[in-house]
Amino acid sequence: MKDVTIIGAGITGALIAHELSKYELDVLVLEKDSDAANGATGANSAMVHSGHDPKPGTLKCRYNLEGNRMFPDLCKELQVAYDPVGAFVVATSIEEEEKLEVLKNQCIERNVPYEILSGDKAREEEPNLSDDVSMALSLPTTGIITPWEVTFAALEEAYINSTEVRFDYEVKNIERKDDCFLINNEIETKVIINCAGAHCDDITNMLRVSPYKVETKKGEYYILDHTGQQLVRHVIYPVPTSKGKGVLAVPTVHHNVLIGPNSDFIEDKDDSSTGEGLDYVKREINKTIKNIPFNKMIHTFAGLRPHIDLNDFYIKEDDEIRNFIHVAGIESPGLSASPAIAKDVVENIVIPKFDTHKKDKYDRRRPFIKMNEMSLEERRKLIEENPDFGKLVCRCEKISLGEIKDVINRPLGAKTIKGVKMRCRPGMGRCQGGFCEPEVVRILQKELDQDYKDIRMNNKGSEVFVGKAREEL
Repeated sequence: MKDVTIIGAGITGALIAHELSKYELDVLVLEKDSDAANGATGANSAMVHSGHDPKPGTLKCRYNLEGNRMFPDLCKELQVAYDPVGAFVVATSIEEEEKLEVLKNQCIERNVPYEILSGDKAREEEPNLSDDVSMALSLPTTGIITPWEVTFAALEEAYINSTEVRFDYEVKNIERKDDCFLINNEIETKVIINCAGAHCDDITNMLRVSPYKVETKKGEYYILDHTGQQLVRHVIYPVPTSKGKGVLAVPTVHHNVLIGPNSDFIEDKDDSSTGEGLDYVKREINKTIKNIPFNKMIHTFAGLRPHIDLNDFYIKEDDEIRNFIHVAGIESPGLSASPAIAKDVVENIVIPKFDTHKKDKYDRRRPFIKMNEMSLEERRKLIEENPDFGKLVCRCEKISLGEIKDVINRPLGAKTIKGVKMRCRPGMGRCQGGFCEPEVVRILQKELDQDYKDIRMNNKGSEVFVGKAREEL
């Protein structure tokens, strides 16, 4: 019997697993997709909000502020990228300037560092701000990350510390059995943590009528190529509205720029297609940014947000079903809040249920190998040790054969084309895999010892990874 089962391997589920893996507990993570971070975590604005915006007194406000302060240390612990680029919230009218004053006062109340800049002063730092921008609220503690990299790192480290992870495992039914739960008539567990994103209410409805209803919001984005001419150095927000934070320009840790999103409710919880929303994004961004090189657009995508009708996160043990824990409605600023949510759920809800303690020995993961971030001498040394690191596969992102082999063969390694792409970026550049994807298929075929027809983009299959005991590593 498992002590704790987490349903959903987005960033929040992965960080909860990571926190739990530090304790002497038998933990299982179930994910219906073929890899982690395939839902909202894999398609969002990739930024850590400062906490200036959420409504006072909400869980969103509390966890956003705490999570923002935790992220730099978390990323250092997991050995993944974090860049405190800062943000400007920009006003283009007297009415919007008045709203900036409200946000400024919230910064004061919440101890969020800030500065008010004139439009001209803001343009000294961001020359591509619209000429209509008259004032900016500078928020230096805003950061950028790669959300799926954090997720993979957290889950990998949990795995090497004996957490079991099952991909391609869809939860179809849950029953209450004596003092435990029975999942799909085969998995017994004492505690369930529901991190199923857009499907949180579907999971809850297997046991009782859910106290919330999940509706899905779609947000569409453009990705601009990294061209050497930086469009923006900070995250650029418009003044927020009732629909959300608005259409943003966001620099990424890989030197691209994201433009988006819109925010529209949709009926299909899994519909990530793009369409008319991109026209809205293009119109809105031109109100705050000029000189946008849309001719350098290399990709568009849509992210899905699990919005619940309570208009806040829903994080608590169920009122009727003991040991069933909800982590629901994790929309913006859910990414920013995720470390704080994980810490609170583990320390204040889960651990008090068990007679347990932290492990005496805890193993740290080995970071991803990123040759394009190494010095020339570091590259030479690596290539001397393993010539595969001197063989270029992805021309756009300058990814070597050695890096691709590493992400396939490491713990919880990539087993699909998308899995390789998300871990080390072949196919993320301007050709979008036109040159390197066939070679990635061949590498997967050889490393996994599979027929090329069995190499998957990201579809269903049957893969189970059982965490190794620490002494076997």
